[in-house]
Amino acid sequence: MTNFLIASLVFFHLTLVSVRSDVIQETCDKAARGDPATIRLDFCLSAFEGNPKAKSATSVADLVEISIETSIANATSMGSSITSLLDKKSIGIFARNCLEDCSELYSLAGSNLRRGGKAFEGKDFGTANIEITAAMDAPVTCEDGFKEKGLVSPLTKENKNFFQLTAIPLVFMKMVQK
Repeated sequence: MTNFLIASLVFFHLTLVSVRSDVIQETCDKAARGDPATIRLDFCLSAFEGNPKAKSATSVADLVEISIETSIANATSMGSSITSLLDKKSIGIFARNCLEDCSELYSLAGSNLRRGGKAFEGKDFGTANIEITAAMDAPVTCEDGFKEKGLVSPLTKENKNFFQLTAIPLVFMKMVQK
């Protein structure tokens, strides 16, 4: 009897873990197939890797909320990275101006994402979409600022990552709305 109980508990645990990881795999796969120009499967999967909340996600809606939180954390991290770059004395005046603009953009992006998250929780998908899309403009505008000055952005990789991170909740939200 004890062996049966233990075997049942192990089976239940493995089934639960499998269902949770399937939600991430299936949702990222569907997103990458549906919007391959914006969402890369490997990036999507890695965005949830190591996140304890993602491991307990059971629905696409859970993944939307987790991806918004991840994007907020990344916007905050970008602000810190930009501050570190601004602390360097060797930064020229034009690059400094661009970095200051980028810092403001990422600060605003964090606010947009917070409002988008609250709107999503309240099932106000229209507002959530507007706010998250506004946050998605930050990396594009940041890169454009450097290009307009004829400079190479020191944030190109990070800007591309942030763009993809903010695309994930937008694409996932469309799945929730269907």
